[in-house]
Parts: sequence; C-alpha cells; structure tokens
Amino acid sequence: MPGGIKTPGTERLRREAILKLKLDVIKTGMNFLSRLPLGRMGDPDEVARMMLVLATDLSTYVHGALIPVDGGFLPA
Repeated sequence: MPGGIKTPGTERLRREAILKLKLDVIKTGMNFLSRLPLGRMGDPDEVARMMLVLATDLSTYVHGALIPVDGGFLPA
C-alpha cells in the first residue's frame, strides 16, 4: 500500500504547479509533505523492495495483509 511516491507523474504535477502558480496544488503538496515523518516522498525502489520481500520465502506466512510503504504517513 504505497503512500506518496516520487514518480514522473508527481514530479510533473509539482513542476506545473510551480510554473503556473497553482497555489491550491502547492498548498496541498506542502500540507502532505508536512505530515510525512520522514520529511520526503518515497522512491519507487522502496516500494519494489517490499514487493521483493513479499515475493520470496521471507513472507511465506503473510496472507491478506496491507503493508503501508508510506514513510509513516498513516500513523502521523
């Protein structure tokens, strides 16, 4: 269950919001970032690492679980 992940789409949205002065989008982004305990967006590689664990024998007893990969966003 990925949280805020830095992707080409989120980077494009950020650039457009700044260039076009979309203050509502900028404010929403700043509010979101302020709730991240790690203080940054996640990398796609960080989601991929959790998927790798789930695809190996390290998780043979894990079934039907939602695993947040969100930098601590949900409990914040």
